[in-house]
Amino acid sequence: MNTSGGIDLAPTDPGSRRRWGRQAEAERNDRRVLEAAREVFAAQGAGAPVADVARRAGVGIGSLYRRYGSKDELLQRLCVLSMEQMIAAAQTALDRDTDAWTALVDCVHMCVAFRSGALAPLAGTVPVTDDLIATSLVAQDLLRTLVERAQAAGGVRSDVNSIDVARLIELFSRSHASTDGDDEHVQRRLLALALDGLRATTADPLPGEPPAVSSYVERWRQGPAGGSD
Repeated sequence: MNTSGGIDLAPTDPGSRRRWGRQAEAERNDRRVLEAAREVFAAQGAGAPVADVARRAGVGIGSLYRRYGSKDELLQRLCVLSMEQMIAAAQTALDRDTDAWTALVDCVHMCVAFRSGALAPLAGTVPVTDDLIATSLVAQDLLRTLVERAQAAGGVRSDVNSIDVARLIELFSRSHASTDGDDEHVQRRLLALALDGLRATTADPLPGEPPAVSSYVERWRQGPAGGSD
């Protein structure tokens, strides 16, 4: 019994403790699988064998398939998770008491840090689900809000849009895998240069029209992935 006035969440019988222990272990394994899957599929593409994911995560292939019934299911969950992380970053940036330019920069840095765009090469190889579409729309809407708010405040040039920023996040997410200190330093410098290019300046206009949202979305609809290894 908890005498401190709070609710005691600890199970009191051995059977409950075992169930809680198994649940905690399953959650840890799931995190390891998703982290390993992001690394494997970002590096090798959708054709990477699920066995490589299991090996990198340190779990049995049977355990992985009990959690995810197919490679497609694992890839879908991974893509939704990346977009959920982008949503969280964008919402955090919007909620901070900062100017509009700083909020946008903060969002980009957060997204690159957890490599939210590292799975962009999977576009067109993963069967699209309603959940994936709905999550993508929320992420796009929040990023568009950040960009348009910064433009209205005079901080971002008028000839870019949120798809430009999303592609920038993808580009730096995919090159953010190195743990070498010198590479990380160069990465930060190049990202700072790229972000500075978004600022409202007297520079020459960018070539061509801003990328259309429809083209960004449609690339994910180009043909399903083969679910086999």
